[in-house]
Amino acid sequence: MDIATRVYNHKWKIDPIIRSLIDTDFYKLLMCQSVFRNKPDTTVTFSLINRSTHVPLARLIDEGELREQLDHIRSLSLSRGESTWLRGNTFYGKRQMFRPDFMEWFEGLRLPPYHLERKGDQYELTFEGKWHEVMLWEIPALAVLMELRSRAVLDKMGRFELQVLYARAMTRVWEKIEKLREIDGLTIADFGTRRRHSFLWQDWCVQAMIEGLGEKFTGTSNCLIAMRREVEAIGTNAHELPMVYSALADSDAELAQAPYDVLSDWHDEHEGNLRIILPDTYGTQGFLDRAPDWLAGWTGIRIDSGDPAKGAEVAINWWKERGEDPAEKRVIFSDGLDVPQIQDLHGQFAGRTKVSFGWGTLLTNDFRGLVPDDALAPFSLVCKAVAANGRPTVKLSDNPEKAMGPAEEIARYKRVFGVGKQERQAVIV
Repeated sequence: MDIATRVYNHKWKIDPIIRSLIDTDFYKLLMCQSVFRNKPDTTVTFSLINRSTHVPLARLIDEGELREQLDHIRSLSLSRGESTWLRGNTFYGKRQMFRPDFMEWFEGLRLPPYHLERKGDQYELTFEGKWHEVMLWEIPALAVLMELRSRAVLDKMGRFELQVLYARAMTRVWEKIEKLREIDGLTIADFGTRRRHSFLWQDWCVQAMIEGLGEKFTGTSNCLIAMRREVEAIGTNAHELPMVYSALADSDAELAQAPYDVLSDWHDEHEGNLRIILPDTYGTQGFLDRAPDWLAGWTGIRIDSGDPAKGAEVAINWWKERGEDPAEKRVIFSDGLDVPQIQDLHGQFAGRTKVSFGWGTLLTNDFRGLVPDDALAPFSLVCKAVAANGRPTVKLSDNPEKAMGPAEEIARYKRVFGVGKQERQAVIV
């Protein structure tokens, strides 16, 4: 595909940013089914948060065009082929991963209304409703904002300038792949949906990974691309689950237990490589110190904030203390990765544990330095659950720069979860 010509000739009705309800990450569908089963009456509010306030989204993106894209998403429903793929495909070695009652609901779903308001140079974009309905706004909302920003920059460029830009970006991706190809035993997946440059670009990157890495490339988090390119859909669970379960807690004791209640519900539904712990919502060390013994039997851990090497060492030591063999466990690194860090982490931990990588923004949106003023550089945009049944949510993370929630609630959560001094790290994406 000549992406440059496609961009130059852009008519969004031909190329809507979100083409399908399954143009989303696999873990969102897994979590959605869990919420549908376990917390069907919970009301949640999601809100867009631009951590990179130097990027003035409301000045770059026309509000009318943003509304058009969001309204288009509300018109989407599952196609027959998409439903058949979800119902009949094998995911993580399991057939009928998605239960009939969930699929019947999903097949009738249209995403609920949104609230959009301009606040200075930023947009306030919120979604409120039943948790299992509004949670499916997160990924498409992020993808729309990211791609509209890209389109705003690209719209000023001529045909040949676009061709050179994409040639340079393609060369950059391929050079990264060539370096990764040299790593023996590498296991890597695309995690780049939420902050991609565009859908067409993510699709191109996945195809490049398929050709360039062969069996070292294990799949993509994007369900639509996984279906079209016939690769594995990859993903487990995210911070959203413990954040909402914790907000619903009525006491400090229930709050302390909430992250384990999440995984108990998950344990009832999934096995094998879907039993991956994400321990850093309220601090990794404290989470593992208080974890029930049955969690040590899970398949692995995902490291998503803080110093990744320190996080992996904490996990390895915890497994040893619980009588588990770290060499039989999997550590998935997924926070702001690029090739040098992947090389270093693989070299440090391969053989000590099973090492995997979820490569996100710097795979699907690395246009750094390719246009004037670095106007296509990736930035940190998130869409998070900010309230549940009217109560605020909190995330602490292993990096205090990623903490979110009201100050008094953050202080309470730090007390309940025993979080001490944390090391600040720059948030790249």
